[in-house]
Amino acid sequence: MNTTTDRIDLITEAAKRLHKPVFDGKQQPKEPAPRTDKLTNSYKVVSLEEAIRRSGLKDGMTISFHHHFRAGDKVVNMVVAKLAEMGYKDLHLAASSLIDVHEPLIEHIRNGVISRISTSGLRGKLAQEISHGLMKEPVVFRSHGSRGSAIASGELHIDVAFLGASSSDPMGNSCGYSRSANAKSICGSIGYALPDAQYADHVVILTDDLVPYPNRPSGISEIDVDSVVVVESVGDSSKISSGAIRDTKNPRDILLAQQAAKVIINSGYFKPGFSIQTGSGGASLAAVKYIRQSMIDQGIKASFALGGITAHMVKMHQEGLIERLMDVQSFDKVAAESLRDDRMHKEVSSIEYASAQEPGSATHFLDIVILSALEVDVDFNVNVLVGSDGIIRGAIGGHPDTAADSALSIIVCPLLRGRIPCIVDKVTTLITPGSTVDVVVTEYGIAVNPRRPEIAERLRQAGMNIVDIAALKERGERIIGHADPLPFGDKVVGIVMNRDGSVMDVIRNIDA
Repeated sequence: MNTTTDRIDLITEAAKRLHKPVFDGKQQPKEPAPRTDKLTNSYKVVSLEEAIRRSGLKDGMTISFHHHFRAGDKVVNMVVAKLAEMGYKDLHLAASSLIDVHEPLIEHIRNGVISRISTSGLRGKLAQEISHGLMKEPVVFRSHGSRGSAIASGELHIDVAFLGASSSDPMGNSCGYSRSANAKSICGSIGYALPDAQYADHVVILTDDLVPYPNRPSGISEIDVDSVVVVESVGDSSKISSGAIRDTKNPRDILLAQQAAKVIINSGYFKPGFSIQTGSGGASLAAVKYIRQSMIDQGIKASFALGGITAHMVKMHQEGLIERLMDVQSFDKVAAESLRDDRMHKEVSSIEYASAQEPGSATHFLDIVILSALEVDVDFNVNVLVGSDGIIRGAIGGHPDTAADSALSIIVCPLLRGRIPCIVDKVTTLITPGSTVDVVVTEYGIAVNPRRPEIAERLRQAGMNIVDIAALKERGERIIGHADPLPFGDKVVGIVMNRDGSVMDVIRNIDA
């Protein structure tokens, strides 16, 4: 079995079993078709309707989308309208998040095209209708890290993923930016789409910029892509930094951001090589820019910034204050362009970002996170999903992921929003357990979880106003009084999943 002849015989037999032709040196190899024609006429480039037919999609199956274009997204509405036109029913829509622009889904739910939804968040008229009981099945809410884990484990099985890309070549190498002169859209990182591309049974890329092969660098590889659909527009880049990720000019938000920065600087974690993330919300996003001067004065550089990357972080990276950017979602065009141009600006999938089941996920190495909240209760539990009126109006995002894994979690939250208290006896909906929350920053003082006495002592020594969280709740009540109980009904309209796959809480319908 050691002769050359024996080895050739073994190879030949193996090839026959695999139905592969064996080149014996006698027949002439087939003349290859011109490479340009192969790419121009790629079998993968088809119409949306043909891509759907090829996918084998059937009633009752699961379709998925990402939300990196945020308020500018055009893919979800476009695809679901086509599915409705083609007569599909009872579909499970698994989007990384749904917002105001997805209001047309209301009619598709009423008409039976969409019967189930899994997502991280809901906003706008769609969220209001679901809160009032629009759907027969409750919406399943997962954090970004949990969604990635559920897709990888098969708990959330995706039959067909429809993924918008700023550019793609004819074979499907695609990403959230483009180097071509014909670029129409840019969203930057497509980290929430990467698990869908990797694990879905069938992957359809939609793009408005078909570029020559190979499209490099690319977040999604051709080996995961089954069809490429060229459309007029996948999204409006000008709207990726709207809503909850706008750059705030609100004086109260700026005050909260400045106070959060002081907490960071005096926390004991502000030292060379620290890592940081800011969540959505004006105050939490703005906090990073207020630590800049202290970093310069003290000669401190951060090892990496994580999560939703902003122009502030890009600027500090370019100044040498942050060594690396790990981007699961670009929060503005500056960040998107930086991802395109800077090799130290890395795109990460939601699994790499925040999966509790992945030991190497970046949140496990995170020192400091600054997050926002709709409500915080006296046990430090946080709600970021359901408003004080009982209406779903937010997103879980990476909130519980980063709070659990970081060394220091800071929540910025005003004492009141209008006539609504934000520090309460018990949160309307539990999203992030108080056991993972360390500090709550309000404009009337800073509360430190009793589990972290060393943090409280450091902040006191720095002259900061440390108060009991119950005292903050009482101060708010003295100003506006006690809120009336919400008129919740008996129907469960939402299920909030924990990071381990168990049920964290449920959301009930609110009477109109």
